[in-house]
Amino acid sequence: MSLASLFCFLFVIDVKNNYLVSGKQLVNLCIMPYRRLPNTDQARLRALQTALNKSREEHPDELLYCQKLKLEVQAFLPIFEQAVGQYVQSKDLHARYGRTLAENFKSARLYLSHFIQVYNMCVMRGEINEDTRSFFGLNGSQSIPDMNTESQLVNWGNKIISGEEQRMYAGRGNRIYNPSIAVVKVKYEQFLDIYHKHKDLLNTTQKLHEKVCDLRAKADGLILELWNEIEGSFGVVDSDEKRQVCTSYGIVYFYRPHEKNPLMDGL
Repeated sequence: MSLASLFCFLFVIDVKNNYLVSGKQLVNLCIMPYRRLPNTDQARLRALQTALNKSREEHPDELLYCQKLKLEVQAFLPIFEQAVGQYVQSKDLHARYGRTLAENFKSARLYLSHFIQVYNMCVMRGEINEDTRSFFGLNGSQSIPDMNTESQLVNWGNKIISGEEQRMYAGRGNRIYNPSIAVVKVKYEQFLDIYHKHKDLLNTTQKLHEKVCDLRAKADGLILELWNEIEGSFGVVDSDEKRQVCTSYGIVYFYRPHEKNPLMDGL
């Protein structure tokens, strides 16, 4: 039966409870917002904290959920809150290091590529023998190697710096300046330090995320049990008063589009 057809009824007999319900009340009963479980960690924490705060305000005999459930929430909430806090902090720190890493990557790659270009020009001018390319792991056709990724930069930075030190130790040609290998090494080590910290933070963030995911299932189970007990204390009766009380316990209700129709307010 459509909602519009219900307006034709003036009275409907409630057989179970043996009383009359007006057409207006019947329509109101059909306008029932639905609840929706939290879908973010902050919303989960808010739902649990609100329900727990209510237990501090109400007398135990008047609380709408059992003491056993209260103790479970009381024990679980600090653990979940700490795990979420650590995960958010680690994720934010990882993001900040990511921005710093990008800057250091760009600087280290620039200095390394400039060093290799100067070395290649020295070879072209005959100032350094071409066979010294073997110190760097470069072949004859390779002017500047690919350093477009962090792993490539780590690999070639190590090769170029150690290769130049070996070339100098072997006495194979003059030192290269502008940039010197000392300056290149400083830029590379700055990048390498941030690179390893960024990787460590990534691993830490992933582990914390896995921990939070495991706790989410427990949090959702507790919230569902809380909300079922709170609503269950009112029986099958649905009313604005019930929703108001349930909302004070942290239950979140949503109205469907047709339930927000201003025409309903006049019924």
